[in-house]
Amino acid sequence: MFSFGMKKWQSYVEKQKTEYRQTQFPTNFIADIVVVIPCYNEPDIIETLQSLLHCNRPSANTLVAVIINSSENADANAISQNRKTYEKIQHFSETHSTSDFRFFPLLLENLPKKHAGVGLARKIGMDLAVEHFFQNKKTQGIIVSLDADCTVSKNYLTDIFDAFCRNEKLNATIHNFHHRAENNNPCIENAVRQYETHIRSFSERLKFTGFPYFYHTIGSAFAVSADAYVRVGGMGRQQGGEDFYFLQKVFALGKIAELTEVFVFPLARFSDRVPFGTGPALQKIIDEPHAAFKTYSTQSFRELKQFFDLKDDFFKKEPSQIQSKIAKLHPALIIFLEENDFLNAIIDCNTNCATLQSYQKRFFHHFNAFKIIKFLNFAHANHFEKENITKIIKT
Repeated sequence: MFSFGMKKWQSYVEKQKTEYRQTQFPTNFIADIVVVIPCYNEPDIIETLQSLLHCNRPSANTLVAVIINSSENADANAISQNRKTYEKIQHFSETHSTSDFRFFPLLLENLPKKHAGVGLARKIGMDLAVEHFFQNKKTQGIIVSLDADCTVSKNYLTDIFDAFCRNEKLNATIHNFHHRAENNNPCIENAVRQYETHIRSFSERLKFTGFPYFYHTIGSAFAVSADAYVRVGGMGRQQGGEDFYFLQKVFALGKIAELTEVFVFPLARFSDRVPFGTGPALQKIIDEPHAAFKTYSTQSFRELKQFFDLKDDFFKKEPSQIQSKIAKLHPALIIFLEENDFLNAIIDCNTNCATLQSYQKRFFHHFNAFKIIKFLNFAHANHFEKENITKIIKT
């Protein structure tokens, strides 16, 4: 694995932009785990570092890399705060780093405004982690994704490390979450509990449909093997939603572990830094009548399950046979599948797959999480009504 795998790693590293590789992780410290934390205008980042410092320690060298970033058109106050943060973390590192646990701040300014944001910062940190593991021949390196407004449970590092140790082929771990309401604001508290229920119920209902990649996609609540990171082509540089896009590729590799006892505690607060996510969701919930969050209907998932239950019946069947089965589905699905040329997608699966197992994987490559969300949005604009999240809890 080493020679072949390392060639892929080397190729990946060499393809990355040289301007983001000018500052390397410490050469006098060989990490087994790298915790990557994007940071922009976060005056309270030390609380996150303190939380990590007080975690139970794994039998591994741990590097906490804080990627302090700003764009070429960033606000002057934010740039000033970033520089203060850099100095604070340097001092924190000098005071608290040990032979097996080190904190490392990286200050990146004037990032191109087209791409600057949490996605690019997360990517830079994770790419540097891969390069660090590559240089030190750490084929089992682990990259942990966290955010600058999070605290974590005491078992955070040990349980993640142990999961990868128990299964050397593990590609990723998914972690539990519970938001902290900023300033104990009751409006935020109410909104974020609804939002959390939506995230969990969405995952559960995806699982109910038979969709294999049902895990939640929260940027501060996962870890990935460096090898899996390279195999899927690394993190994207989207200005928001980079975690969703990246994790969908990782999920397709299989071998994912949900660590329900490992918690991150993000700060629930209003934010307009990204077009979607916790911040915008909170504002949307509060703006709703009675501050009630509306989510996709239960019926829409039931109809989706009927479609997924039919998928194996499409295997090696003629187009006319496939169409006759699709015709029995809910009108929302019939119209959506027709508009998205899904018959040809199934024909593609049958043409390129010799076994049912390979067919199933290719099927969900076509009808992936993006397509599911696209269907749900289409269906609720034309056929179903969204439901209050409190109703979903009771069903």
